Amino acid sequence: MVDMVERPQTLPQYLYAHAQKHPDQVALREKIYGIWQEMTWREFYEYVKYFALGLHKLGLQPEDTVAIIGDNRPEWVISELAAQSLGSKSVGIYQDSIASEVEDIATRADATFIVAEDQEQVDKIIEIWPALKARVRKVIYYNPRGLKNYTEPYLMYFHEVVDLGKAFDREHPGWFEERLARGKAEDIAILSTTSGTTARPKLAMLTHRNLLSMAKNLMAVDPLEPDDEYVSFLPLAWIGEQMMTVASGLYVGFKVNFPERPETVRHDLREIGPQVMFSPPRIWESLVSTVQVKIDDSTWLKRKMYHWALPIGYEMADTRFAKKKPSFWLRLKYFLADWLVFQPIKDQLGLRHLKRAYTGGAALGPDVFRYFHALGVNLKQIYGQTEISGIAVLHRDGDIKFHTVGLPIPETEVKIDEETGEILMRSPAVMVGYYKNPEATREAIDEEGWLHSGDAGYIDEDGHLIVIDRAKDVMTLADGTKFSPQYIENKLKFSPYIKEAVVFGGGDLPYITAFINIDYENVGKWAEDRHIPYTTYTDLSQKPQVYELIKEHVKRVNQDLPPAARIRRFLLLHKELDPDDAEITRTRKVRRRLIRKRYERLIQAMYQDVDSVEVETTIVYQDGTTANIRTNLRIERLEEEAVPAEAG
Repeated sequence: MVDMVERPQTLPQYLYAHAQKHPDQVALREKIYGIWQEMTWREFYEYVKYFALGLHKLGLQPEDTVAIIGDNRPEWVISELAAQSLGSKSVGIYQDSIASEVEDIATRADATFIVAEDQEQVDKIIEIWPALKARVRKVIYYNPRGLKNYTEPYLMYFHEVVDLGKAFDREHPGWFEERLARGKAEDIAILSTTSGTTARPKLAMLTHRNLLSMAKNLMAVDPLEPDDEYVSFLPLAWIGEQMMTVASGLYVGFKVNFPERPETVRHDLREIGPQVMFSPPRIWESLVSTVQVKIDDSTWLKRKMYHWALPIGYEMADTRFAKKKPSFWLRLKYFLADWLVFQPIKDQLGLRHLKRAYTGGAALGPDVFRYFHALGVNLKQIYGQTEISGIAVLHRDGDIKFHTVGLPIPETEVKIDEETGEILMRSPAVMVGYYKNPEATREAIDEEGWLHSGDAGYIDEDGHLIVIDRAKDVMTLADGTKFSPQYIENKLKFSPYIKEAVVFGGGDLPYITAFINIDYENVGKWAEDRHIPYTTYTDLSQKPQVYELIKEHVKRVNQDLPPAARIRRFLLLHKELDPDDAEITRTRKVRRRLIRKRYERLIQAMYQDVDSVEVETTIVYQDGTTANIRTNLRIERLEEEAVPAEAG
């Protein structure tokens, strides 16, 4: 029998250990109607125990799968750990998935129970129930609002399941603890969906050993304390959030906070002031845009102070990147800039108390990375994949190079394939395989246990890993050099007015072109301030003034690029790239291959002697009605001689 207090092997056993060692210490907090509601380790454990027993009473078997869909709530983590307590596993589904995606994941994962947050998620499941009913026993919801009059026999309220578990425990005392102690490190904990940039997302089988070894080795580099705070606001279906909220949270025992709603995340972040934060690049890019727009709208004095302070911040950041000792004069200037400007900005963003912050899931542009270090945020790049439990490589404190992703964490080996340049990794955190997909497993993990990442990269003279791009996406430019489209896209997205960008070029294409999505909120405000009328996203994106605005930002990006990599033409897309249309993943990674195919005619037009291209699109209004519209997309030219000597 496993000693679950001193030598826990599974995630639920870690929960048991915390509940035994410090039962009255706060484990989770959730904001409800503006008030933070606390849950101690004892209460957390008891919820997991009774919900697990309720699932057992309803027929959950070892090795079954429990699918979970909804926003970040304690009930999500409780459901996941409850399934694992009984030898089952969980699979997370992104809360903004459409019904067909829910059906796909639940079916391929062989889900026998589905835990859904609210009416919105339940409605999706009712829509696809004919395809699920042969296997799924119950759909359990935890927010009953709007579901009072639903009569489907397979629906059940979360607390009804908890009550079933309490009754079972009274009849069979000790049964749960005995079953929990049977758990082994090699048991499958979760099926985690891969990003799906090149194909349908696969289901990576991650064991308790995988997840806990990752947490142990991350904490060996960047230790956290039980008193530290973390705000869980990114989808729990994403491996990055599983890595922090579940694996690291249970390994260390730090407090996890759940915001009231997605719309209140910024406010709740500021209120909590966490010590650690992990977010994909889109969040950091969004924070930069927020600051830039607010500064533009501030008073003359505040703008003057900001533009005085920022170069000082960059000077200090560059000095630290170079591992040089800042001069007394620089330290004095930075102290004043930090006190007068940077601390208030960090306070507004909820970043004031951060010990360290991580970015991962995709490459973060060097401009954004350098910006946060100028503010004094200890932002670190990490590199990993779903298949290696989220993280394999990490910057160390005091050894940060913004163009790299750092050094391997303990127990992790990284090497570069000499023939292909592909990044290979090996560690105890590497998945055991893809669920019911042995062929894909053999392609991903070789006989020696090396995980083939599909990314191209190299290791520099200091042992830092540099990731270029997905190996299939690396471009060969007109002058024969290889270049990453992602690098150009990230530089474009540093603009507060550009939300997304897709770059084309290389191969037979003579020069670089780009699709650009404007940031509707920021550009809309910019237009309103200048009394430029507009109606829809399509209308705003095609305004001549907006094209000129974006053109200036593209020119600035071109300044930092070698001649062959400069953008020569671009167009502003008439619609936002949308995960519902499979154009980007749920974590906002571009599905390049699909976009090339879907928008082939637009891409071709950018390489022809035309100034515009006609598109037809369907607009879906909030009431569900649709309308077909035709519009001409302007193709903007930036000939080589049009690139200014200095950024405008």
